[in-house]
Amino acid sequence: MRSLAPRLTGRRILHARFSSRHVVRDNFKRLAAKLAGQTVRGVTRHGKFIVAQLDKGNLIVHLGMTGALLFDAPAGPHTRAVFDLDNGVLLYDDPRQFGRIEWAPELPARVARLGPDALHISEADFLTLLRRRHARIKPLLLNQSFLRGMGNIYSDEALFQAGVHPRAMASRLSKQRAARLHRAMIDILGAAIANKGSSISDYVDAEGRRGTFQHMHQVYGREGQPCTRCGAPIRRVVLGGRGTHYCPKCQRL
Repeated sequence: MRSLAPRLTGRRILHARFSSRHVVRDNFKRLAAKLAGQTVRGVTRHGKFIVAQLDKGNLIVHLGMTGALLFDAPAGPHTRAVFDLDNGVLLYDDPRQFGRIEWAPELPARVARLGPDALHISEADFLTLLRRRHARIKPLLLNQSFLRGMGNIYSDEALFQAGVHPRAMASRLSKQRAARLHRAMIDILGAAIANKGSSISDYVDAEGRRGTFQHMHQVYGREGQPCTRCGAPIRRVVLGGRGTHYCPKCQRL
């Protein structure tokens, strides 16, 4: 969003073309007609959703696992949408087509009702939410209705930094451990944003630049490698259907 907003804000959409029924569920021609002639008034983020505020309504994009919004890049076999602007072209590429593009007059209910933002929630509110949930902390952090914006990589990294085991019960975390997790969550997200994300496979920003935070991972993707703190081998388990990495010594139950 931070690389997208400066170049997209103020631009007018001349034409739009779509080619994936997985990414765009609306009628292609109808959606293109809604967007034609509209000016982008601002670009914001709501959890993992990118929201372009138009003259009328909002263009809402979720990148899924492999989506990318790219300025002035050549179209390729995985290009699912093309937005011709009054200055430049914006492409949406998505090899696996898990992303989503839609227009809505307001944020759709399923988006608007997501939990508080992980970057902005206060420590007190975070502790209150944890107390109410009898669930394993790692899957809970990934639950967007609980907290919006946390993903798999950054949940693993925040739990490691806070010294919290991914199987720990949220409601049983002490005030001190919960406070550490809150600080770690904000620190990790802030560092990841500053380093333009984690380009493990094909992630790039709107300028086509890869992120560098993958070089700073302490546990994610390091199964079997020594912990940077204690030297114990990093373990990987599956929780809530997602690969989870942790140190068995630094993150005890």
